[in-house]
Amino acid sequence: MGGAKGGSDFDPKGKSDREVMAFCQSFMTELQRHIGQFCDVPAGDIGVGGREIGFMFGQYKRLRNVFEGVLTGKKYNWGGSLIRPEATGYGATYYLEEMMKDNNTTMQGKIVLVSGAGNVAQYACEKLTQLGAKCCSLSDSDGTIIEEKGFTAAQLEQVMDIKNNKRGRCADYKSDTVKYFAGKRPWEVFEGHVDVIMPCATQNEVNGEQALRVIKLGCKFVSEGANMPSDDDAVKAYHANGVFYGPAKAANAGGVATSGLEMSQNSMRLQWSREKVDEELHEIMRKIFKQCKETAEKYGKAKNYQFGANVAGFLKVADSMID
Repeated sequence: MGGAKGGSDFDPKGKSDREVMAFCQSFMTELQRHIGQFCDVPAGDIGVGGREIGFMFGQYKRLRNVFEGVLTGKKYNWGGSLIRPEATGYGATYYLEEMMKDNNTTMQGKIVLVSGAGNVAQYACEKLTQLGAKCCSLSDSDGTIIEEKGFTAAQLEQVMDIKNNKRGRCADYKSDTVKYFAGKRPWEVFEGHVDVIMPCATQNEVNGEQALRVIKLGCKFVSEGANMPSDDDAVKAYHANGVFYGPAKAANAGGVATSGLEMSQNSMRLQWSREKVDEELHEIMRKIFKQCKETAEKYGKAKNYQFGANVAGFLKVADSMID
């Protein structure tokens, strides 16, 4: 599928649709030389959702005169997959569920702190609630909103409307029970017992001090929805205090896995039902967890899922290179 990561220094905040479109088209004018359905297939990330993928896909089609599965995260009408927007958040939650099963506990009633308010955080919150846990925080680069009893379906819908339609900020969220902390992350401000943290915003958003703070509040599980959200000190704190840690490369693989499912559907000229895509995603996350668990056990580091993920990933590449 290709593993490239790239981006730009264009800030979409406060820009019109027209300005965002012009930028996306300009970006794709160069990018189209370097991608293709059998070469590298980009997907969305921070600041890049269905709107931006649409502008880029349209420009790719215009320049190359082909309709192929070259970008994932497309909208359903033009080749997208059901469950793709939900995939990373759902996947990180499924991975968390597997970690809990492996340690003789369940999701029921668990207090979870989630950071971010984009696709990953929104759908992690949705799936956590469906599985009986309580998602008590969401955040953006301006600050954090806390709902101590957990976000209800209606409250999450309000956050989604603010973020996805109005392109607003967490500070715009209204509720009688909300607490808003400007310029803060959930791990810095939440008071009371915590079972799980799920950083779903950005790189290095949990430092050692914040990790130790949530561990003191009772945190026993971490499932990462963002790319490398815990810095080195935080990861050391998890291991030193017996926290079960699902690292990003395993826990947030649901997004890219469903990109693969979207590409499969494009190649077959088919679109699967929600249920089929969700079950495929769930099965992929189970397999990834099993690989992390079994590899860690094989090399004498049982329950160290980070070690398992690193070694399993390394062996897959190294063995292929030797072959």
